[in-house]
Amino acid sequence: MIYFRNVSLSFLDRQLFDEINWTIHPKSRIGLVGDNGTGKTTLFRAILDQVHLDSGFIDIPDRKQKKIGYLPQDLVELEATGLIDYLRKKSGIEELENTIRGLEQQISQARPNTHEYSELTRHYADATAEFSTRDGYAFEARAKQILKGFGFRENDFAKTCDLFSGGWKMRILLTSILLARPDIMLLDEPTNHLDTESMEWLESYLKDYPGTILVISHDHFFLDKIATQIAELSNRHIHIYKGNYTYYLAEKERRLEALKKEMELQKAQIRKIEEFVERFRYKASKAAQVQSRVKMLEKFKDIKLDGNGRSIAMKFPEGKKSVKEVVRVSELGHAYGDLTVFSGLNFSLFRGDKVAFVGVNGSGKSTLSRLLSLSEEPTSGAVKYGDGVNMAFFSQESSQNLTYSNTIWEEVNSVPTSADDQDKRNLLGAFLFSGDDIFKSVGILSGGEKSRLALLKIMLLDTNFLILDEPTNHLDIKTKDIFQNALIHYFGTVAIVSHDRYFLDHLV
Repeated sequence: MIYFRNVSLSFLDRQLFDEINWTIHPKSRIGLVGDNGTGKTTLFRAILDQVHLDSGFIDIPDRKQKKIGYLPQDLVELEATGLIDYLRKKSGIEELENTIRGLEQQISQARPNTHEYSELTRHYADATAEFSTRDGYAFEARAKQILKGFGFRENDFAKTCDLFSGGWKMRILLTSILLARPDIMLLDEPTNHLDTESMEWLESYLKDYPGTILVISHDHFFLDKIATQIAELSNRHIHIYKGNYTYYLAEKERRLEALKKEMELQKAQIRKIEEFVERFRYKASKAAQVQSRVKMLEKFKDIKLDGNGRSIAMKFPEGKKSVKEVVRVSELGHAYGDLTVFSGLNFSLFRGDKVAFVGVNGSGKSTLSRLLSLSEEPTSGAVKYGDGVNMAFFSQESSQNLTYSNTIWEEVNSVPTSADDQDKRNLLGAFLFSGDDIFKSVGILSGGEKSRLALLKIMLLDTNFLILDEPTNHLDIKTKDIFQNALIHYFGTVAIVSHDRYFLDHLV
């Protein structure tokens, strides 16, 4: 059980939680959702006792005996330790092995039929039972099974952890959490660095997991498969929906409609009472009734509707039409040293096509997008554009091309575009840059904010061909919906790399 009792927390001058009361039962599978900035990651850190609450408390009975596994959203650095050795250490199996060996040595030196001997053998029985429960005797086989589920190959097992890229390091950390079999699992955007096959493997694994799972995710399909409850952080409170993500969307819509009706009814009642008070305020014979009405006004609760006004229709500027055949790829191949990524690719994209490049990590999707955008020279073959093609390319490194000394507003105004200032401000708001935020320096933004700003700039360009490599990684669900709708109505051609199944299903 996890108990939230009157939990309040502010960050700088902004209140994130206001007297939250919530009970999380054992074996719950909860998807934690909400707009970026509402405090989802902070709530995880509060459960981990890593932040100081303004008031209230979070209680986990027998906390010291409970194992909590936490996957952070930010990329991690791992030491130059062998992959299997790291997992043995991180999952706690190595420590348990050392405990068992130490107890064996102590037992061999203790005198039988003494209190000390009895205590040592009892601890030894407990430790070996836990070792067996956690599949310690088959640890390496189990570790390799999970690693393969996440796309690692046999020749990866001999590598040291520091040799892997950021996304693969997150998979290693996630593997260590699954191997530890914690009582409570806190997963912050676990699918960000997974391909479709790895996501499906994780969904299958978590479906029968015996512990409690809380997951922050912007992946509609993943939440539908994993969550049996959705907890929405909105207006500093938690709203619980007892169903998966699809149920939550429908139920939230019904709830908002009911709240709107209640609000309209309340407004009408307040107007009627205020008219009575104003009419008879100075009439002595009505003083008691006026006072009664004033007290009634004080008792009305403040009804707040969820949402922040980002249900806005955005569209790309309409550039000039390209010729029918936008790009032709002929015998395209690429290699890095002795590693051939692909060879002999032949295809064309035509005006209005919306095409997704999918495949397991390492199959060359990002490489193909770079070659298609002419950002990199192919080892063999050719990429040829048709006349009048105006291309824009978004990659996972696009944020590095921002001018860090600019403010956000200056960076947006550096884009040659037909959009006016109001369009720019609307788009900034949709991408979570509002109010005085737009005058912040680009250099102080987080990695996710820089990525959103780079994507926003592309939405302002007059283009007719977009090449997008994982554009949704740092978008919350509302922003992703706005972006998806803009792409659906985009008059040009789109080639996209994405692991977001829901996003692709409604686009390509």
